[in-house]
Order: sequence, then structure tokens, then C-alpha cells
Amino acid sequence: MLPKLSFSKLSVPGKGVAVVFVNDKLSAGAVTSDLLGGAEGLLARAAETAGFSGKARTTLDLIAPAGLGLDRLIVIGLGAEELSETDWMALGGVAMGAIGSAKAATVCLEAPGGDIAAEMAAAFAMGMKLRGYSFDRYKSRKDEDAPTEPARVEIGTSDAKGAKKAWAEADGVSDGVVLARDLVNEPANVLTTLEFAKRAQALADLGVEVEVLDEKAMKKLKMNALLGVAQGSETPPRLVVMRWNGGKKDAQPVAFVGKGVVFDTGGISIKPAASMEDMKGDMGGAAAVTGLMHALAARKAKVNVVGVIGLVENMPDGKAQRPGDIVTAMSGATIEVINTDAEGRLVLADALWYTQDRFKPAFMINLATLTGAVLVALGSQHAGVFSNDDALVGRLAEAGAATDEKVWRLPLSKEYDKLIDTPNADMKNTGGRMAGSITAAQFLQRFVNDVPWVHIDVAGTAMASPKTETSKGWASGYGVRLLDRLVREHYEG
Repeated sequence: MLPKLSFSKLSVPGKGVAVVFVNDKLSAGAVTSDLLGGAEGLLARAAETAGFSGKARTTLDLIAPAGLGLDRLIVIGLGAEELSETDWMALGGVAMGAIGSAKAATVCLEAPGGDIAAEMAAAFAMGMKLRGYSFDRYKSRKDEDAPTEPARVEIGTSDAKGAKKAWAEADGVSDGVVLARDLVNEPANVLTTLEFAKRAQALADLGVEVEVLDEKAMKKLKMNALLGVAQGSETPPRLVVMRWNGGKKDAQPVAFVGKGVVFDTGGISIKPAASMEDMKGDMGGAAAVTGLMHALAARKAKVNVVGVIGLVENMPDGKAQRPGDIVTAMSGATIEVINTDAEGRLVLADALWYTQDRFKPAFMINLATLTGAVLVALGSQHAGVFSNDDALVGRLAEAGAATDEKVWRLPLSKEYDKLIDTPNADMKNTGGRMAGSITAAQFLQRFVNDVPWVHIDVAGTAMASPKTETSKGWASGYGVRLLDRLVREHYEG
């Protein structure tokens, strides 16, 4: 349950649950030292007994003695190294996890070496909020230990005014992450293409212009690659266009495109039954784009942005497309469908072409849970990226390092391009098992023209990714903070 967060001037807490920080020498900031001074060596004795050394992200949870006037005292280690923004965000997650079911808590956000910058305080708050996220709306019986109402957390910091200002923007970004997580977590019988489009339309409340193209409109545009994927489902396809106009009126927009396969059976090339339920998350790219648009609008980003998501369901019906079918994409290129489970690239082919043709963006970045092969190559620690522009992908890598939503570049070349050639059409939709992530990217590259472009394969990072201090659920919301940072650092103003 998301906590209710507020900021105040740093002071000694007098009641309830208090969270404080020490380094690896058990040294604390001035306020914490005053607080612990009243406990007559409590920390030193308790630390020795518990083997607590102040190592980074470790905790010591104490029932506070009567002299402190507190119920609990939670001590969190900072370690010995200088802390980055992502470190403070992780510490926020640690703190929220340590608070547990407490209804209220006070955090003394200070370090032995001096004041905490406002931006770091906001990162800490974001970590607390994202750690508090859970997806349990379909549980009729809640866990007995789960909180029944949001925890009220007061964060005391030396620059409360600056922290409030920084949090006003960061809070909107965290809401974008939460939105992306919710979308990925939803079951496919709830989050149909129509329901997804409806939730995207709710961004109009933030000032986002939302346009939804139905099947008739897409047929008129000759989006036969996308429509071919959808033809086996009773749920109709949709293409959602979201526009945030926060920059100068005539400024060229930047564009983000997401794969939104709300459920993927594999179609006629049906997937094995084991873990097929995870394919409710095959719209992680579209979720990230929608969450990003929320984040940018919520913080009033000074940039013009287009977000495009192709929404389909891939089902094995009597009307479904077959292996061997040939379709003509919006670009006019013909595609032989070798495997109907390589459907995401067909959706993106038309979505990318439409985006570059209509909006003439400064760049395009697409996100997609596209290939299992990227998991084989990179696991779940990095998203795979492919690009036709060194400067753009370099900036993206810097944003990944800053947000800890890491990316790793993989190659594109004409040699790989040959793997998707076919004598029957302009290309086929899969090059087989070898270099599977690369040939998928080579396919997409044929639909971007000369626009600077990056493809991010988030199959290993958007869902079922490793648990972290700030993400304990199945859906991570990967991509929202990464792309928000890219835009903030390089494309605003």
C-alpha cells in the first residue's frame, strides 16, 4: 500500500516509530546523535549483540527504551562509500520495508558527513513509495500482517522546502511507474485492448491529448501487419496516440512506441502451456510508454512528446493468420509470417512507420517484451538495446546508469539482415533461433526510415525481474524512470 509522505524540518522525533541512519563506524548525524545520546549507549550494545556493523542497506530494529519516548527505533546502515541518487532510492525502499505494518513513522534523513541534498531526499521518498506498492486488488482475503491503511511517513530533512519542490516532480514520475506496474500486473481478462485504451485515455486529466484509432481507421491506413496479429481474437485491435505538448509550439517532438500485446498465446504457432500465464505481461512496452506519458505530463515537462502503443491480442482462432501467410505492412513492404509467435515485431512495424510518417520526430524509441533470446544473452539485469544512432544510444546508456535501469547495446549489421530475407516476400518475420534478438531488431529497423532510433527489448526487465529494495512484485515498471531521465537531461527547454 502506497505510503502518505510528507517533508518537515529535521528534528528529534518524540514518539512512535523513528528511522535513523549510521555509517559503518556507527557514527550518525547531529540530530540522530542527540536522539541516541538519551539512550546511554543503546546503539553500541544492541549493534554488538545483533552483529550490526552499519553495512550499507542493513537494518537494526529495536524496541526503544522508555527514555527515548519512542515505540521502535529502526537503524539503517549507510556503509562507507559516498551515496548516489539510486543508493538513496534503495535506502528508501529498505526503510519502508523495515517500517512494515506501522501506521506512522518519522525518518531522520541525515548522514554523518553533512546535509542531504533535496534531490536525494526526493529519491529516498520515491524508494519508499515504490517499495510500498503491492498488487492485491483481487484478493478477497488479505494477509493478516498487511497494513489496512497507508502508512503516514514524515521525512525530516535539513532542506525541507527544497525536498518538497523536488518531490513535486519526482512524485509524478513515481506515479508513472505505479501505472506501468498496474498495467503489467492486470490479468488479460480485465486488461483487454479496449480497457487498456480506456486507461490511456484517462491521461487527458493531466493534459495529454489522446486519440484512439479503431480497426476501421487502421484498415484505411493499411496497417495489415498489426491487423494480422489481431485477427484471431474477439477483442478488437486499437492504436493509441498520446501527445504531450509541453515544449514550443512548432518544436519537433520526440516519440516513444510500445508493443501492447495484452495476451500472447503464440497464435497458431502456439506456446507451451508452462508459464503461458505470464504472457499477460507481453504489453510491458506499451505499459512503459503509458507510464512515461503520465510522468512527463505530471511534472509538466518542457518538451513535445508523442507516445504510440499498438494494442492487440494474439489468439489461435479459425480466423487467425497462419504460418506462411504474407501480409503487406503500412510501409508497403511485404512480410512472410514464418512464426505467428513472432507477432510483436509485426505490431511495431506498423506503429513505427505510422509514427515517423505522421509526426516526423527528432527520434523514436520503441520498447517491447520482444524476445526470449534477450534473456539468454543478458538475463534480467540489463535490457538489450539496438540503435542506428550512436549519440542517442549513448545518452540512453547514461540515463540507465543514473537510474539503475540498465541497458546493454547489441549489434546491428547487414550480415544479420540477411537472416530475415526470404524468396517469397520482402522479408520474413523471424530469422530462426540464432541471434534471435538481433534479427528482431533488424526487422524493426526496416520501418524507421532515417529517423534516429533505439529499440529496447525489455523481455527480461519489465516482468518477473529480480526483486530489489524498491520492487518486490512481479511487474517492475521498467523504462519509465529511464526515459524520463533521458528526456529531462537532454531534450527539455
